[in-house]
Amino acid sequence: MALPLLPGNSFNRSLGKEKFHKSQHWGYCNKIAMLVGEDKPGIGGEPLRGQKLKPKYTVFPRGVGSDAPSWVAFDKQVLSFDAYFGEEVPEKNQELYRIRHCKIYFYLEDDTIQVVEPQVKNSGIPQGTIVRRHRIPLPPPNEDQFYTVDYFNINTEVIFYAQRYKIVDCDQFTKNFLRKLGVRLNPPAYHPEDPYTRARQKIADSIKPLRPYERFDTLRQFLEYDGHVLRFYCMWDDTESMFGDPRELILHYFLADDTIEIKEVIPVNSGRDAVPLFLNRKKLPKYAPAGLYQPGAITDRTVLNVFGGLVGNKGRYILDNRKTGTVHQEFYKDSDLTIGAVINVWGRRVKLCDCDEFTKEYYTTKYGIKDFTPVPFKAPPPPKIERKFPPYTGFGSEEDSLGSCMSLLPQPPQKDFKKFLEKDRKGLESNLLRFLAKFITDNPIDKDRQFIISYFLSDDTISVFETPQRNTGILGGKFLERSRIKKPGQELFKSEISEYFKAQDLFVGAKVCFNGHNFLLVDADEYAFNYMEKHADEFPMANISLILNKLKAIGEPSSREIKQIFAATDPEHTKVMEYNPFRNLMVNITGGKLSEHEIMTIGRYYSVQNEFEMDINFLLAVAQEQLKKNSFEYFGQLSATFVYNDREKCGLLPHEKCRTICKSFRLPLADDLLHALLTMFEDGKEQVDYKKFVNGLNWRENPVLTFQTIKVPIKYEDDWSGQPPSLPVKRIKYLPLIEDVFGTEE
Repeated sequence: MALPLLPGNSFNRSLGKEKFHKSQHWGYCNKIAMLVGEDKPGIGGEPLRGQKLKPKYTVFPRGVGSDAPSWVAFDKQVLSFDAYFGEEVPEKNQELYRIRHCKIYFYLEDDTIQVVEPQVKNSGIPQGTIVRRHRIPLPPPNEDQFYTVDYFNINTEVIFYAQRYKIVDCDQFTKNFLRKLGVRLNPPAYHPEDPYTRARQKIADSIKPLRPYERFDTLRQFLEYDGHVLRFYCMWDDTESMFGDPRELILHYFLADDTIEIKEVIPVNSGRDAVPLFLNRKKLPKYAPAGLYQPGAITDRTVLNVFGGLVGNKGRYILDNRKTGTVHQEFYKDSDLTIGAVINVWGRRVKLCDCDEFTKEYYTTKYGIKDFTPVPFKAPPPPKIERKFPPYTGFGSEEDSLGSCMSLLPQPPQKDFKKFLEKDRKGLESNLLRFLAKFITDNPIDKDRQFIISYFLSDDTISVFETPQRNTGILGGKFLERSRIKKPGQELFKSEISEYFKAQDLFVGAKVCFNGHNFLLVDADEYAFNYMEKHADEFPMANISLILNKLKAIGEPSSREIKQIFAATDPEHTKVMEYNPFRNLMVNITGGKLSEHEIMTIGRYYSVQNEFEMDINFLLAVAQEQLKKNSFEYFGQLSATFVYNDREKCGLLPHEKCRTICKSFRLPLADDLLHALLTMFEDGKEQVDYKKFVNGLNWRENPVLTFQTIKVPIKYEDDWSGQPPSLPVKRIKYLPLIEDVFGTEE
């Protein structure tokens, strides 16, 4: 019968590689007497006369299976066999022999065997591990070999150190494993029963105890329902008693031990003392009309005094099996608690009106109840009296004066600290919106004055700074101290808090009045535009979706004429137009219904940006940073190598050739970054302008500011002079705008 192949060289130990430790004899090595084994061959490796060398491997040839060792291939795999052995008992008349059942474990990783006998209560025999885990040799005359998996099968016997074990069965894993080895399993054998144990069990079953022990097992209920509590909202109507009123209660039913706890919900300013519990946690009984039971009348067990007072003052007590005079008291269970039910809480009628979601789910699962209509028990809340505050007196701030009307002990007005933490300056995020403004006036001197209005998002304060201009006769500097500014046209002495300027009130084209000075916002810095577009849900003037919907509502009746106007302004059909003509065209189309900021938002959204210039500057900045960190300065040698390889002296080399030269210089750049840089300097035919490439990498002569393409917010409020942003909108792609607003033509 051929055996299947197994992983891990199949059993390097269990099916071969046996260790011989017996039948040793003396020999000589280098003229020194030494103890050697009988498996030592003679000179030249030839066996001695009468020597029988055992095979080094089993029926499995060397190299069959995977190369994984057995302790890896069969890790944590154990064969389990059910067995028994018998032993004589000569010293007892009740039994002549004894049958002991055990488990035989065969560990596949190292062919070790362990025999374990299960513990039997009151057996009087030391049980547990009978044979510790180790390799067990075969019985004589093969004691120089060890047991392997081939010696195990159902309904067979094995001998461990002269003790014979009968294998009667095995588990499913062992059966499957032996079948894969090609072993034909025998049918399970009979499990003999120990006669003395059977006789003892019959005697134990026939005995009826004279003093039975009652056991109240509540452990299972505790383990299953520990932490599960039913909650009911109750009402106790105490209006019949003097000075009584309805009481709102909360009942907790603990499923772990069927106890009930009741808490009272004490309203604010009710005049009642706040007590911890209305009813301590305990089992709530259903009382009979006879009244309460005396202490000691209800016990778990009934005890009888056998002798009474006959023998001095001593007595003999036994349990009463018939429980004479036992009082059976009923307690409330979970089945008694339903919405609308009335329970008796020590003489108080409490009505269950509602419950929580967990309680509803519990009753639906256990009892199938689906109707949980609550019983109205709360009185409607009284109408809220509107508080009227006196008008502002003019002393201090409005918030401070209002605080004196809110409480007897005035508290300082609380600031929005959470908003301050979220909107305060964090690294490159300044959370500061700056706008360029001018006076709205006919005075020729004030017309040309420029101001920078800074709005601090952390506390909604505003500061105004005037940019200094030469030969104007006006000193620039701080024009308005940082503070919150009220909106104009409000009554000074009133009961309500005044309205202040918010971030949504400031946008390009807005007209604002700060303490009697009228300003027109004409521009903003790049950070303000980016912040408002990023938070478009807070700033409708920068929300492109709202602006397009507004533009569609204005121009949809004359959509054909608008398309013709755009086509007329672009006679060469470039689909691109300059910003100033686009801005004038949008003003004429909408009739001034779109603000300047909304037009700028449209222009920024559909603008044409030179992405190539931004990408190459970014890549060069990263590359120069890496070269600078690694102290690479061999740009002259690199340029000379490029010139030497340029045989035609045209200043161009193939992409792969340039990449090979860079690798030969061990340029400390990643492969993807080097590939991207070489691609940027190609001419369309995969020819790289190596002179521009080397000049771009030279961080000594041509440094590129690190990440200069990222728009960093202005650090100081007086740094911005009101000039246009670093990347202004120059050209507009008007065709996508027309398609988004009016759709494509049929």
